[in-house]
Amino acid sequence: MTQEWGERARYWHNRLLVSVRGRATVISVGVTALFLTVTLVLGMLLLRDWLENRVARSTESTAEHITFDFLRRGGQAMLTTGSIPTRPGDAPLAQIVSTDSRTVLAASADARGMPPLGYIRSTSGKLVIDEKSCPDFIPGCAWVFGMRARTAPGGQDVIIVAATPLPGLLSVWALPLTLSLVLLALLSLVAWWTWHTIGRAFTPIERIRRELADLDARDLDQRVFVPQTHGEIQGLAETVNRTLERLEEATDRERRFISDASHDLRNPIAGLQMQLELALEEVDGEARPMIRSALRDTERLNDIVIDLLELSRLDARAPQPVEPVDLADLARREAERRTDGARITTRLEPGVVVRANRVRMVRVLGNLLNNAKRHAESSIEVTVRRDGGMALLQVLDDGHGIPPDQRERVFERFARLTESRERDPQGTGLGLPIAREIAEIYGGSLTIADSAKGACFVMRLPLAEDGGSH
Repeated sequence: MTQEWGERARYWHNRLLVSVRGRATVISVGVTALFLTVTLVLGMLLLRDWLENRVARSTESTAEHITFDFLRRGGQAMLTTGSIPTRPGDAPLAQIVSTDSRTVLAASADARGMPPLGYIRSTSGKLVIDEKSCPDFIPGCAWVFGMRARTAPGGQDVIIVAATPLPGLLSVWALPLTLSLVLLALLSLVAWWTWHTIGRAFTPIERIRRELADLDARDLDQRVFVPQTHGEIQGLAETVNRTLERLEEATDRERRFISDASHDLRNPIAGLQMQLELALEEVDGEARPMIRSALRDTERLNDIVIDLLELSRLDARAPQPVEPVDLADLARREAERRTDGARITTRLEPGVVVRANRVRMVRVLGNLLNNAKRHAESSIEVTVRRDGGMALLQVLDDGHGIPPDQRERVFERFARLTESRERDPQGTGLGLPIAREIAEIYGGSLTIADSAKGACFVMRLPLAEDGGSH
């Protein structure tokens, strides 16, 4: 569980803090949160003051006109009936209270049964109450305004009080909570909008990255998608395509040079080889070992030229005729041709047919068998069988094998391990790379599998859909 949480933490760390999209979203949300917090706090304070002032004015106006009516009519009618008439828009709560704030002498309809709404703070002047009050018998808080008045000349003093409940948003927690929810909603909207917008802006870049990742040295004729944004991203795509075009031209020049040089070298090398063979037959004595050595070097040079020419064709993906090839039949023929050296045993499943160029398949089998013969101590085993929807060709020798950390290196061009150099100094180091290239051209693979002894080369190719019946 701890490991899982650690992986999730690393994932979100990379997602939010390492990627440009995540950092931009975090920065946008942080700056917006700071700005909105200051703005909403100031807005909350202004809204609270405006609402309180509005309620206070309404309450004061109600108290004033009740006081005016009380003084104009002598106040006896209100005190006798115990009722205070109100008008539309007045404060809902109104009372006439004794100066000791203990007795309610009259009240409006909504204020009947309530304790005194206001308490005398000062005995000087007429204005005695103007404050926010939160008594237990009123839900929330209310703004209270009271004025001192006299029932008649020489009569008793009373306090005329009006109160208006404050809106619920002005309570201690309601307004901050509401603004916090608004802030959270706005930040969520900003985060989504930033993440979505930057993601859409980066979509062409991600597409360009994927297309570039799918390219290799043989696909330089491909071009990446160019978004019509008329901005930096379009310029990036156009620059990438121009770079690919220059790389393609340079690669084509290199391939043409290798192909032309290989073609031009074959005739002189063949002529030199023929002259050395004739000289070897005619010359006697001490010169023969020297001529024989020169002939071996010439043969090796000819093999290198042939392999380079084949690699040039493979790199250029030069089209070759494709036909159904029975791997079992091909393996049997190649094994029968090699009667010298290590003993070759076969385990061949009939009818394992692939669609490929027969000459190239012969080249693959020949390279694998030649490599196995160089390293085998006494025997080689060739297996051909079906493996699901794939044809499997396996060549296993009983030699010393290849260390796991060197298994990919043997497929590098001109790479030769120490044992290979000792057993076959004349080798080119191109046989296995050519075999892998051919396997990949036809949608397959060539790898080295684990084995109890020796090296086990495994080639997989897609089976022919029609089974090669035609």
